[in-house]
Amino acid sequence: MKTITIAPLSTPQTLTRAAWDAIEHAPKLYLQTTEHPCAKPVTDAGLPFVSMDDLYESAEDFESLNRAIADRLTSDGDCVYAVMGDGCFAQMEAIVHKAQSKGFRVETLAGVSYAKAAFPQLQDAAICTARTLPKRIDRTVPLCIQELDRPIIAGEVKLILTEIYPETHPVTLATMQPDGTYRRRTFPLCELDRCRKLFAGSVLYVPPVAFEQLTRYDYYDLVAIMQRLRAPGGCPWDREQTHESLKGDLIEECYELNDAIDERDDAHITEELGDVLMDVVFHSVIADEQGRFNEHDVADGVVKKLIYRHPHVFGTETAESAADVLVRWDELKQKEKNQKTKTEVLCAVPKRFPALLRAGKVQNRARKVGFDWANADEAMPKVYEELDELKEAMRENGNIAEEAGDLLFAVVNVARLLGLDSEQILHDATDKFITRFGRMESLAAEDGYDLTKLTLKEQDRYWELAKKCPKTE
Repeated sequence: MKTITIAPLSTPQTLTRAAWDAIEHAPKLYLQTTEHPCAKPVTDAGLPFVSMDDLYESAEDFESLNRAIADRLTSDGDCVYAVMGDGCFAQMEAIVHKAQSKGFRVETLAGVSYAKAAFPQLQDAAICTARTLPKRIDRTVPLCIQELDRPIIAGEVKLILTEIYPETHPVTLATMQPDGTYRRRTFPLCELDRCRKLFAGSVLYVPPVAFEQLTRYDYYDLVAIMQRLRAPGGCPWDREQTHESLKGDLIEECYELNDAIDERDDAHITEELGDVLMDVVFHSVIADEQGRFNEHDVADGVVKKLIYRHPHVFGTETAESAADVLVRWDELKQKEKNQKTKTEVLCAVPKRFPALLRAGKVQNRARKVGFDWANADEAMPKVYEELDELKEAMRENGNIAEEAGDLLFAVVNVARLLGLDSEQILHDATDKFITRFGRMESLAAEDGYDLTKLTLKEQDRYWELAKKCPKTE
């Protein structure tokens, strides 16, 4: 089988013996580019080679460039391809794949990365390229970013890093000189986009940062904070909490989030979302301490659920509308939860939902099996029927609570069939009552009266006046 040997040319000072032997004795030598300090040992030695510079100049995009390089490498027999750096970059992977598809064996010799050439004393650093920054950066370990080759790329890297590190965090840029040595300069991260003399051999070193120095935090910091609060020597109150003691907090935070959404206040929404997330992390940390599950299990579970319930996105099914999506969602949910009867589907509506919300949810699920009125007009007589039964129960000292509940349930049915959210419209009605009550009290005060000292009839007169006031809510 014909073989292509990838020989890394990191710097003249770090060129390995194996790479140089392969280059010196190559049956045919290809050089990635002559426009790079790392190519100097080859050009100085006077070895015959074919450069890929013409392909870099003529290619319209990276895909056509990789295809052209692979075609040239596979145009003859065994060969050596001398590349800049350690040979481990995304473009090289594409070239190797194309060469292998043509029946060539590709062998990559060990090389020294730009990062290790620029910072030889560095140990245990995370190494990546400017175009492949990891989604999750661990700020407790050093980070080396290679191939910082253009100011525009430096600007993009700066934007990403300043979301994670303080803007004044000191970073060191190592720039390769014409002789292959590195010149290093340290400056604040915020000045990274001002650097101009950059090319593929440039390396940025980002030192670790202490937690106390951070000015911006992420999800993992929230987990770490909660673990610290729960640990010995942490917060006595946080350490005492359990799943059961926190139930009310989560419900309260969700309501506060709803208020923030109604206010259309982004800062408030962000704050309340954070409080909800804190509760989720709190429960996850408690469970992790007990060896039951952790925050990764929580995320894993919801991702798997989303994939399973979206076969039209992650599978072969199709969905033409949101209604189609909801029908399939309910089917998959019932199968997932092993609900064999429609009654089990109704029972699955949480009992701790607010009563009006739970009633509407149950009615909607009953509707899906056809047990429902066609419209609100058909449902309205049931309200009068339940009202009459409540009146009768009040006259005869019957089960007033049950009949009052039936009346509320019937009213929710009508509201639902009118496309209204019972929880929201009762919330709005309560707000309206409070506003009018305030007007009533103000009107009475303007006339020199204390509302609490007035009779119900006198109060009702001010109530009617308040209703006639221009609406300001």
